[in-house]
Amino acid sequence: MYKGFLTVDTACNQCGLDYEKVDSGDGPAVFIILIVGFIVTFAALFVETTFKPPYWVHVVLWGPCILGLSIGLLRPFKATLIALQYRHSAVEGSVESGAQGDDGES
Repeated sequence: MYKGFLTVDTACNQCGLDYEKVDSGDGPAVFIILIVGFIVTFAALFVETTFKPPYWVHVVLWGPCILGLSIGLLRPFKATLIALQYRHSAVEGSVESGAQGDDGES
């Protein structure tokens, strides 16, 4: 699926599925910010209240943790959002015909 770390290839090597129109946008980054932020914040609070280490321990401990989790989760989240886009036939700028508006009229 990828030809670089995050660069999506033009087509699937196995089945030939066209990846030209896929775009995950900023979705993966937003999900990762929320998930990693939640994990690291509560882990740091737990460590602080339980062990009360000096501040340099937090820097040494949580800096690499944030970097590792963020980089490690980026590819799977991007692939998941691209797969969901493909599964639901989502394309930019299109709206389902016959969809109802907020007032219930079609």
